[in-house]
Amino acid sequence: MPVCVVTRICLAAVLAGTAALGQAADVWPTRPITIVVPSAAGGGGDIVARDLAGQLSEGLRQTVIVENRVGAGGLIGTKYVANAAPDGYTFLMGTQSTLAVGPLLGKNLEFLPGKAFSGVSLVASSPLLLVAHPTFPAKTVPELVALARKQPGGINYGSGGFGTTPHMAGELLALTTGIRMTHVAYKGEQPAMTDLMGNQIPLAFANLPTAWPLVKGGKLQVLAITSAIRSPAAPNVPTVAESGVPGFEAATWFGVVAPRSTPKEIIDKLSAEIGKALESPQVRQSMQAQGLILYKSTPSQFDKHIAAEYEKWARVIKEANITGTP
Repeated sequence: MPVCVVTRICLAAVLAGTAALGQAADVWPTRPITIVVPSAAGGGGDIVARDLAGQLSEGLRQTVIVENRVGAGGLIGTKYVANAAPDGYTFLMGTQSTLAVGPLLGKNLEFLPGKAFSGVSLVASSPLLLVAHPTFPAKTVPELVALARKQPGGINYGSGGFGTTPHMAGELLALTTGIRMTHVAYKGEQPAMTDLMGNQIPLAFANLPTAWPLVKGGKLQVLAITSAIRSPAAPNVPTVAESGVPGFEAATWFGVVAPRSTPKEIIDKLSAEIGKALESPQVRQSMQAQGLILYKSTPSQFDKHIAAEYEKWARVIKEANITGTP
């Protein structure tokens, strides 16, 4: 067969495949969509996913299901989506822990976020509160730093688990201020808060929705918030950055990603629908009531955000010599 004929046949096949892909994206979705949350029901990622699911179901005119796949610090659910068919029917509600920190700490991990996933949209972030038992002598970040310098490694701080954003926030604070504290990992934030209120540990980093009610109830004192700017939910709480640690920022962020090779047309369509959902008064009210800061992004912007977070926390993990698995 002449080369020119073979070339025309190949070109025709490519064009036919491209046309079919475009048609598939035009009619998508034709069946229910699943957003996998790699953490337990009731957590931040679960709340965000369920708030979105209702609005997305209306916008896409198709059922959007939230499925919790828990284990290994979120890596079981994350790996499940990484290995899912890239057909536009399985997505992941990813976080800083699962897409940036977990892959850096995981042993024998079979995927890297930048190669396994395509960003769809950043959705929201939750700042952390640096909280302490009411009897803890340091009432501000500078006072904490001064106290820690007097007793290197002598101050324990708790978090909801190894490799979580609160854990990383403590490591980042220690690196940027030159102090040493001892991390105590709990199996969830609630056990950490219980021990903190009981003065079993003096200090903790915790997600704002978990810790803020305890602060308002007088059960804990708050030293600072870890976001770049003050939170509307806690406007009188200073940031760590304005408390003498310039550039400090750590937050639990939430965003939707798709298995790599999911058609771009589908990713763009879902990203646009997420943007519309975030404009819904119902969604905004629900998320902001949890202390969440809402974000809209393009898929490429979210890809860049994930890459930047991966690089940032890789540096922290290396410099702090953090080893182990979530």
